[in-house]
Amino acid sequence: MMFQTLTFLHSIVRWLVLLSLLYSIFRACKGYFQQKEFTKTDNSVRHWTATIAHIQLVLGITLYSQSPIIKYFWTHFNEAKESFDLLFFGLIHIFLMLFSIILITIGSAISRRKTTDKEKFKTMLIYFSIALLLIFIAIPWPFSPLANRPYFR
Repeated sequence: MMFQTLTFLHSIVRWLVLLSLLYSIFRACKGYFQQKEFTKTDNSVRHWTATIAHIQLVLGITLYSQSPIIKYFWTHFNEAKESFDLLFFGLIHIFLMLFSIILITIGSAISRRKTTDKEKFKTMLIYFSIALLLIFIAIPWPFSPLANRPYFR
């Protein structure tokens, strides 16, 4: 029951992460290229994007620790590493997602400390865009050749 709940929550929060990142990137792009002022709203969007990503991280690590797939992967590593689906969830997914959230965290922190509005937007744009690209690769989309799961679980 707990595993199913975690899987459901992790699946739902994925969409919040994607939407918040897309919205942050949109605002950063617009702010950077139109030389806008970095407003309190921009700062809130930056902050909440990182917060939502961290919530997803906690859900993901908890799910990882409870997953029968992951338990099998680590207890039968030599056999399991031969299955790309198991390798994807056992190593690739978690490492790409951890790296993405590290990028979001660093980008958010650096952006907050920049002195000009243009630098704030540019920093957000770069870090959040790279993180989004990695997240798109690491999500097991229904159409993904790496590993696939439904849009909602």
